[in-house]
Amino acid sequence: MAKGFGGRGMAGMGGMNMNMIKQAQKMQQEMQRMQAELESKEYEASAGGVVTARVSGKRELVSVTIDPEAVDPDDVEMLQDLIVAAVNEATRKAGDDAAEQMSRLTGGLNLPF
Repeated sequence: MAKGFGGRGMAGMGGMNMNMIKQAQKMQQEMQRMQAELESKEYEASAGGVVTARVSGKRELVSVTIDPEAVDPDDVEMLQDLIVAAVNEATRKAGDDAAEQMSRLTGGLNLPF
């Protein structure tokens, strides 16, 4: 008989392992539900007050809205910069929300998901 198990042998460990497995399965189901919820959300950000970008929870660009006043044929670079800034900010919002939700689920553990 193995020593170091307080006389319980391996049988005492079975209940603990099953409980851990059940908790892990529950966490996995909750993570799947949360991921589906996050993917259904949309995040919006504006740049310069004239360009608005919307991204999905999957971090895919959904739409870009450009105020006609922002269209200056002599300054196309500014418009391009505003589009990039709006898309990047909306994408950052989606990532921050996903990280926050995951942190709530995992109790702050730094798990590599």
